Amino acid sequence: MMTLKTTISRARHTMLCISTVGFIFLLSGCSSKPEVNPEEFAGLVTDSFRTDIKSNGLKLFTYRAFLKTKKSQSTVLPHEERSNSKKRASSKKRYQGPDLSGWTAQIEHGLQQTIKMNGYCRDGYIELYRSIQYDSGTIRGECNDGADESDLSKFDS
Repeated sequence: MMTLKTTISRARHTMLCISTVGFIFLLSGCSSKPEVNPEEFAGLVTDSFRTDIKSNGLKLFTYRAFLKTKKSQSTVLPHEERSNSKKRASSKKRYQGPDLSGWTAQIEHGLQQTIKMNGYCRDGYIELYRSIQYDSGTIRGECNDGADESDLSKFDS
């Protein structure tokens, strides 16, 4: 037979476990990045990657991405569609601007793929500047690794 003290102790333990699990789900929902679906922007994006190797071996880059659509009145871009549906659903809230999270994720994905393919920043990079606009984005960065002879010949700036 269980005592009242044991019952209360187990109840507290159960509530603590439930609260902890709920808190973990809450945090994971808030901190997760949007899923990148490359097909969502397939054929709509052009990008460029410019390198700049300084005389002291410092490696800098600028990545730019542009939506290359000639937008007609009836054309709705993927991130506009999400933004418009959110605006309609929450019309009582103050306007916050378009939701650029999908477009931002696409730009970040494009930069990661470009660096992976060309091997410019072998040890990662530090982001120095970011500008995400409705139809374009720019990320500037500095590689963690310095330039060697192969970088100088491959990425002559």
